[in-house]
This record gives sequence, structure tokens and C-alpha cells, in this order.
Amino acid sequence: MHPSKMTRRSLLSSAAAAAAFTIVPRHVLAQSGKVAPSEKIRLACIGAGGRGGGDLNACAGLDGVHVAALCDVDTKRAAGNIKKFSQAKFFADFRKMFDQMDKDIDAVVVGTPDHTHAVACMAALKRKKHVYCEKPLAHSVHEVRELIRAAREAATVTQLGNQGHSTDTIRLLVEWVRDGAIGQVQRIDLGCSANNSHMGDLAKLTEVHPVPEGLDWDLWLGPARQRPYHPTYCPGKWRGWTPFGNGTIGDWVCHVVDPVFWALDLGAPSTVQAEVKDWDYKTQGDSFPPGDKVTFTFPAKGKRGEITMVWHSGKTPIPRAEVLEQGRQGVKTGAYVYGSDGVIMYGSHGANGVRIIPEAKMKAYKRPEPSIPRVRGGHQADWINAIREGKKAGSDFATYGGPLTEIAMLGVIAIKLHGTKLQWDAAKCQFINSADANALINPPYRQGWTL
Repeated sequence: MHPSKMTRRSLLSSAAAAAAFTIVPRHVLAQSGKVAPSEKIRLACIGAGGRGGGDLNACAGLDGVHVAALCDVDTKRAAGNIKKFSQAKFFADFRKMFDQMDKDIDAVVVGTPDHTHAVACMAALKRKKHVYCEKPLAHSVHEVRELIRAAREAATVTQLGNQGHSTDTIRLLVEWVRDGAIGQVQRIDLGCSANNSHMGDLAKLTEVHPVPEGLDWDLWLGPARQRPYHPTYCPGKWRGWTPFGNGTIGDWVCHVVDPVFWALDLGAPSTVQAEVKDWDYKTQGDSFPPGDKVTFTFPAKGKRGEITMVWHSGKTPIPRAEVLEQGRQGVKTGAYVYGSDGVIMYGSHGANGVRIIPEAKMKAYKRPEPSIPRVRGGHQADWINAIREGKKAGSDFATYGGPLTEIAMLGVIAIKLHGTKLQWDAAKCQFINSADANALINPPYRQGWTL
């Protein structure tokens, strides 16, 4: 039609026809991993209270997200979100949720305790759901490797819940390191001052306590060995117990190591060795020690040389950088990155407060132009947008979040076998020099639970 002869009616008809082509039915895109822009993303949340509830609300506040199902073993802890999302079907067992609602769920948030991350994520990935999982991704090296494999096979959009990965500050750190702001990085001192240990509660485990109303204790245990309920396990105290959590190193590596893992393309370590005082895994191994120091060696890669990274937890603080000005507060949770020509200091969750030290060097540094695209809307939005656009999220399981989590899991093994310098063969997924360490790669599940 000639432009001069286009009437208002023909214009509207043409617009309607164009719109019809943009509204793609769900079944057309089902094999592509995308959700049509015109359709809602039907979300399920496993672990609807606590941190998982926070992820749920962050996702639910985004345009086009519909909360279809909630799952939690503790109805009291999840009560607020059960009431808030009253349209969602509620389940205590995620396996039953998937059996009944497989075709009504597109994406899943997993916010359970660490020891049930893998079984919940795997159930979702086998059904080809998009998955967002709180950090750490898993509770063992074997679980990490299996989830990496499953994520690749599912070809859906996955995201580890290390929220700092979507910040502007982590991008600054990566850009500065790549720009050579401190020369060649040689050593990293980092860690977290949190003390996730329950050594003082070990003697209390003989006490008898009733299971709280609303808690399905058997489902809460999941694949962990059967044991009586005790309030020192849950709610909220499980991180310091080895059957359920990963201590401070497991809780914080995915936040604190994340910036240098990205900037330096660290990959897998070749050796790992822990130093621990006044703790014996054989007699006190249900709890983590109150403090630890774990040294990782990362082999030379590309243009960078070998890097030594030393993790400090709890009562083993991060040594203060000598170049930090007197009177200026150092990092209790964060890192000092030592290069051949300077030091970078940053805090947790995406290199918060990243600075070159001393301040004179920061002022003298000519910052490069931004080269890494910034994320708008936050970490959960990055995942939801990636689902809609059919692209990879920033901290996907297969190429980033899984390998990052594996560093923490190797650290946990080193802590349990402290004093031994373990040699890690990442390609074969085994330790070269320790049968005891290899036995900890894949701890057994109790009967009835599998990946």
C-alpha cells in the first residue's frame, strides 16, 4: 500500500497482524529454553522461608512472574509467604510438587539448607526447569560435578545466588585487574570473620527435644543421616554442622572469592591445605572448628603466573595489609589482592568498597572506561531476564557458579584433613595423594534419597 493511501483502519490492522507474530505460544518456545515475552514465568520456590523467601519475593516483584507453587518442610517458618502468595499451591515435599505440577512450572528457586540444594536442583533440572539456587550450590564436590553435568544437559537458565556477582563494583574490580592496576597478581589474603562453629554444643546433642509443630523433620533431613531433632540444628543454625552446612568457608567463598575468581580466571586449584587449632575431625567432626586457614594454589594460566590464595575464617582473621594507612579500618570480611605493583582491597558481596591502597595510589590511578556490561535490577532480575531472552545468566551452574562452589567444597575437605597438603586433579575429579580425601568427595546419602 502506498504511504499516502494508508488509512487509520489499515494502520491498525497492520499493527494487529504484527502483534500476532510477537505473541509466541508457550509450546513453540518450549524446546528453545525461552519463555514467550507475552507469557508469565510460572515460578516455584523450594524453601519459602528465610533466605529462600527473600529470593522468592525478589523474583515475584518482577514483571511477568507468577508464583505457582511453594514448598517448605516448615509451615511456621514459611507462613508469611504462604499467606502472601495464597494463589500458589503449597507442598511439604518438592518431589510431590514436581509430580503434580511439572507442566505448570517454568522456573524454580531453591533456598533450602545446603545439604538439600543438590537433590532439589537436580529434580528441577531433570525436568528441564530454569533454576536459581542459593549459595553454595551443593554440599560436596560430587554434587557440584553432577549439577554441572545436569545443567549442561538441561540447557536451561541457571543462576547461583551469589548476589554480588550482579553489582557494579565487582565489574570495577575485574576491569582494574585486567587493566594492570596493580601489575601481576601474586597472592590473595581473604576470608570472613563469621564463626560458624557449634563445638560448644556437641555435648547437648544427647538431649531429647520434641519436633516443633509445623516442621517435618524427616523431610528436613532429606539425604542426611537419620538423627533426632535438636533445636541447635534448625531453624537457622545448621551452617555450623558438617552434615547440613559447609561452615564459614562454604557460606562465604561464593561471595568473597567471586571477584578474584572472575578477574583472574582462577579455575580449579592444584593444591589445598588447611591449618586448624584445637579441633579433631574424628571426635568433633559434626561441628566445624571456630577458626581455620586454608591455602589454595592456582597454577599459571594464560598470561598470569601461579597464584596463592589464603582463606581465613572465624577466629583466624585476615592479616592486615602493611600498605593500609594507620587509622584506616581493614577488612574483616573481604580481601587484599597483592600484585607486583600494588594492592587492591575490597569487601564482600561483589567487591563492595573496592579501592587501591594506599589512597594516594587510588587517586593517581587513571581508571579505564567501563568494558563489562552492567546489570540493572539485581541478581534475580538477571536470571529472569536471561530466561526471557534465552541467554546465559551471570553466575550459571555449568561454567561459573559450579566451579566457584567447588573451591569451597575442596576447602571443607582440607579442613577435615587439616595438616595435609592435598594435590587436586580437577580433570579426574580426585586427589592424587590422599585416599582419605577421595572418600570425602562423595559422602553417601541415606536410603531413599538419590541424585
